[in-house]
Amino acid sequence: MDISISWVAVFVAAVANMAVGFVWYGPLFGKMWQSLMGFNEESMKNMPLTAKQAISGGFVTALIMSYVLAHFAYLSGVDTVSGGLQLAFWVWLGFIATASASSFLWEGKPFKLFVLNAVEQLVALSLMVCVILWLW
Repeated sequence: MDISISWVAVFVAAVANMAVGFVWYGPLFGKMWQSLMGFNEESMKNMPLTAKQAISGGFVTALIMSYVLAHFAYLSGVDTVSGGLQLAFWVWLGFIATASASSFLWEGKPFKLFVLNAVEQLVALSLMVCVILWLW
């Protein structure tokens, strides 16, 4: 099977993922997220990774997610925005939302935090698949 993945699409989709996260956890819901996590300004300064390290790691994970999503789109024959959004939803529901639920189920995090994170992931995944289809 010969899959020709557009690296430009993968890269731009990863950037789109990071942009959604920046806006979501910044101006839109940053204070809410910080409160739900139990963080304050001091604890944020004492995080184990620097902001640069966390952003770099986040970009690597976004690249991996984008690359795999492109494969899923190819393998499922998705070539329309409607099909892409359906793919994003099912990938989100089957893998991302279910894996993220452990923070609520086992780690004692608030359900509201789970919802905040899960919706951000659905928005990001939906934008990523649209970018992949648009640039591929």
